Amino acid sequence: MRRITLTGTALAVLLLLLLGGVAIAGATPAATPDKAKTLHLDVQFSPFKLIDVDHDGGPSLGDYVIFHDLLSSRGKQIGDEGGTCPIVDATEGLIHCTGTMRLPGGQIAFQGLTTAAPTKELAVTGGTGRYQGAGGEATLVELGDGTGTLTVRLRR
Repeated sequence: MRRITLTGTALAVLLLLLLGGVAIAGATPAATPDKAKTLHLDVQFSPFKLIDVDHDGGPSLGDYVIFHDLLSSRGKQIGDEGGTCPIVDATEGLIHCTGTMRLPGGQIAFQGLTTAAPTKELAVTGGTGRYQGAGGEATLVELGDGTGTLTVRLRR
């Protein structure tokens, strides 16, 4: 198996951009006739935490990031989310993130293949409680200051 590793500062910057925020959430629903909801949240990203699985001193294929971010709406914290993002292609800077949001009334699961772009598209893959049976998509926009915005479009 061929091992590809990004080096030094370039990789650190890439991972910070990729993983500076992998949050998804929702709180302010806007109902539509087809039982869809759009949720809007602000995200406070957690500090960067890389797990160096192969102990080579830097990010490489198979290493991963863990995160636990705070979710708020209208200036009030309403939930949180956590997950992991393993590096799946170090050359292209690709990570595959999976996670779960805890919100009032239930949880929402998400996943997606992401890059260093500040705008990330992710899939909503299910939920519990009031979000049971939900699917849809989410758009995360990183603002570059440790915060971001999140729009989650749910459908049932």
